[in-house]
Amino acid sequence: MKQLYSQPGEAPPARGEAHDRRPLALVIGSGFGGLAAAIRLSVRGWRVQVLEKLDAPGGRAYVHRQDGYTFDAGPTIVTAPFLFEELWTLCGERMADDVELRLMDPFYRIRFDDGSHFDYRGSHEAMRAEIARFAPEDLPGYETLVAETDKCYRLGFEGLGAVAFDGVKDLLAAVPAMTKMRAWRSLYSVVAGHLKNDKLRTVMSFHPLLIGGNPFAVTCVYTLITSLERRWGVHYAMGGTGALVRGLVQLLARRGVPVCCNAEVRRIEVEPGGGGRPRATGVTLANGARLRADLVVSNADTAWTYRHLIEPQHRRHWTDQRIDKGSYSMSLFVWYFGTRKQYHDVPHHMMLLGPRYKGLLDDIFKHHVLAEDFSLYLHRPTATDPAMAPPGCDAFYVLAPVPHLDSGTDWRTQAEPYRQRIAALLERSVLPGLSENLTTSLVTTPQDFHDRLLSYKGAAFGLEPLLLQSAWFRPHNRSEDIDGLYMVGASTHPGAGMPGVLSSAKALETVVPEVGWVR
Repeated sequence: MKQLYSQPGEAPPARGEAHDRRPLALVIGSGFGGLAAAIRLSVRGWRVQVLEKLDAPGGRAYVHRQDGYTFDAGPTIVTAPFLFEELWTLCGERMADDVELRLMDPFYRIRFDDGSHFDYRGSHEAMRAEIARFAPEDLPGYETLVAETDKCYRLGFEGLGAVAFDGVKDLLAAVPAMTKMRAWRSLYSVVAGHLKNDKLRTVMSFHPLLIGGNPFAVTCVYTLITSLERRWGVHYAMGGTGALVRGLVQLLARRGVPVCCNAEVRRIEVEPGGGGRPRATGVTLANGARLRADLVVSNADTAWTYRHLIEPQHRRHWTDQRIDKGSYSMSLFVWYFGTRKQYHDVPHHMMLLGPRYKGLLDDIFKHHVLAEDFSLYLHRPTATDPAMAPPGCDAFYVLAPVPHLDSGTDWRTQAEPYRQRIAALLERSVLPGLSENLTTSLVTTPQDFHDRLLSYKGAAFGLEPLLLQSAWFRPHNRSEDIDGLYMVGASTHPGAGMPGVLSSAKALETVVPEVGWVR
């Protein structure tokens, strides 16, 4: 992706004005949360500039291009298209003019270790037919589970998803909804209370893994994910997730908002403010340049932001000790690869489950052990979009949930053996002849999440979405420590996943003032 403006801090005048005197908001990071925040701030009258460490926008949604293949680095599943459409609508434009979305069918194929599979679809009747293949006695339980997940969607997503938990009063206001959902229960326990078949329990409980959560530990509020999918579908952006990034960057460019790449922030500058509280006054970049601002929004990992970008004397709440005591999400091992043949039997999204479910998740989340076995998410975008690979070829990425860096794994020596084990499993299961048809290869490890994406402990999704690390207990959208500093993205409220990070930018509107400029 072409960099729009080469020099950080040199934003063009907005709306043709020779000297734009509107207050300036700096956004650190150009992931979906940062880009959405920049759009919403610009509509509210702020002059905005986005600062990105990498050489292209996207953050975790970066795009790798290699040997004629295009690989989306991270998120691939679009489940709430209306949250993207809102951003274009706010600017008086149409998303369809920039991005084409395709509805998936099936949403996913879940392949079990014994070779059987479940095609997870949006149609209620299709889901009932699949459930009947496995355990017809669970059909009544499926209906009651659907009703419960819909309740969590209404109360959790629609009611609380875009609310910034800014103080205790916000927590108290949410208590009735949390009580109605009985949010203290784990998601898996709720699913198991409705379904008896072990395979179906897995099918209906794996979704929190898409946002870094352990189904046996996350609050049952996250059952809303399945309701979200039923209501809005699972989509793919033609050209890959990177097409959404490009569309948002172009939308910002039309609003005069620059996205400046190769602009790593090394420190958030803090000065004394009103009432004795510190206030963010700008940032200092890795090249030594200092940019002053009226407001700073961090789309970077919140633990990294507080621990490494803000000096300790300014942090009464997010101290080093508090950050260290947090329970952090899993990390990811991702292998991107291309083949000279096409595997037409492999759908767009496939989950390949290993022999263990709870045991493997315990190793990842509790014991922080890199296990011998694994479960995988296999993404084949060329099933829908052949342009992601050279003619006659297939593009893939395969993702394995792994523990974060507390595992002590030396990924410099373990990455290749681990990749080979994954390749061997794929070759003997769904990609026969893989080794002889492999054309290109690229790997991302938890160490890359730490070093390249500046994610604390290499955790791919920030704090684990436990009940006492969600909503008010999660890092707030308005900093608890520093005036003029705000947070968006996976590691703040409401959490990870595209709907979560887009909602975090929407929550920002409830705590950031409008400056009175009419677009």
